[in-house]
Amino acid sequence: MDLSRITANQIRDAIAGGVFTAREMADAALSRIDALDGDVHAFNQVTPELAYEAAARVDAAVASGAQVPPLAGVPVAFKDNMNLIGTRTTCSSRILQDYESVYDCTAARRLLDAGALPVGKCNMDEFAFGSSTENSAFGPTRNPWGLDRVPGGSSGGSAAAVAAGMATIALGSDTGGSIRQPGSLTGTVALKPTYGRVSRYGCVAFASSLDQIGPFARSVADAALALEVIAGADPMDATSVKRPVEEYTAMLGEGISGLRVGLATDLLDSEGCSDEVRTAIRQAAETFAALGAEVGEVELPTAAHALSAYYIIGPAEASSNLARFDGIRYGHRAQGAKDVSELYMRSRTEGFGPESLRRIMLGTYALSVGYYDAYYGQAQRARTLIKRDFADAFTSYDVLLTPTSPTVAFAIGEKSDDLVAMYLSDVYTIPVNLAGNCAISVPAGLSAKEGLPIGLQIIGDHFAEATVLRAAAAFEAATGFDPVPPLVREERLGVYLACAKRARPGGGAR
Repeated sequence: MDLSRITANQIRDAIAGGVFTAREMADAALSRIDALDGDVHAFNQVTPELAYEAAARVDAAVASGAQVPPLAGVPVAFKDNMNLIGTRTTCSSRILQDYESVYDCTAARRLLDAGALPVGKCNMDEFAFGSSTENSAFGPTRNPWGLDRVPGGSSGGSAAAVAAGMATIALGSDTGGSIRQPGSLTGTVALKPTYGRVSRYGCVAFASSLDQIGPFARSVADAALALEVIAGADPMDATSVKRPVEEYTAMLGEGISGLRVGLATDLLDSEGCSDEVRTAIRQAAETFAALGAEVGEVELPTAAHALSAYYIIGPAEASSNLARFDGIRYGHRAQGAKDVSELYMRSRTEGFGPESLRRIMLGTYALSVGYYDAYYGQAQRARTLIKRDFADAFTSYDVLLTPTSPTVAFAIGEKSDDLVAMYLSDVYTIPVNLAGNCAISVPAGLSAKEGLPIGLQIIGDHFAEATVLRAAAAFEAATGFDPVPPLVREERLGVYLACAKRARPGGGAR
């Protein structure tokens, strides 16, 4: 079996039909991680025990003749800010490096209840503060499309795991673009659902008015299947919305004839967008027109202020959410402190990395007496205007098109000393979080010079995931993008043989 090509539905059908077992699929995924993760570092923790336990349940169900669940035997991975019993949940931070999960994240549990095999917890920027996965306390993740390149962030480990075929589906969290931007840089399909569509229970909070959980996959169909499983109200999360979950996979093939598509030209022509990205997005709009969509141009004039508003609102909420990690209630505790004030200060200084400390201080300042209305209040007013722009646009269009990222994957270390350049990586994704809409990133081709993926962002109105997925599926089918990066192509045969040897005692290939 070639894990870089096989889809979730194919895995389920093969296991249900007796072509191979869930245990063999677990063997194959873990062998692939063994072969590739030394170079990629997508995982903070690999969980073979959990994968084999889940595989045994699936194989027992097949043997008994019971109905096979929708994700039976599908290898899945989780960003390391999602709790799962039997794992550590570190948020890639020293302050939580020994924290053992005592309950399950609802979205992760729903994947496992659907028969998926949990193969590990994925690297990320510390507490999701970053756009490159270089801010991890455990070292950077590398992009399977070029090991000297970042995979994006903050869910870079989840994106890299899927791109390299080490997991078929992975979950990430998206506060300002942390699913879609790494999806763009790794050539994967990456979906941020509408705020309230998926429960965040069990996901360590960054900014509670912005955070969402969503899937990475190598096809739109797999992303739609994952969303069907994880979406829906959850009594443990008061922000999840009581709204029926649509059959997203059944609607993928309905076509887009007559769909109203708006190309956000003011964002596309903004400074900082590379020429090859701009060209690829205009070509994508032409593809939609060729498929029968009604393509026009739209402007989102206040979206240019989204980055400034986000870097007040996000750090303000983060400074509040992260106050619990003080060495007493949670996290690393400094030794030898003389009093409680010194204990707080040293525990947090030793436990948090530089970007986390920067955002905590920025957020605390923005919320302080005398500055609250000047900064936080003003940012919330800008957010309201951005929401109105999107609402106005969706009176004329069903979906909007923008780049996902202004550039392709940049070199590791290239933007580490230029915070503004790093923050601008999310300039197209942040407005969507502030407005609470849904959006997906799908591959729109490769750059001519480096051969690196370019992502197209398709934005939908609130709870319009079915429309966004339908548009993405039509575009995917028209472009025929090959999501398998060179690293995986080069070692494919070797991993296949390793999989076969590990799956069958004695080494005989199946």
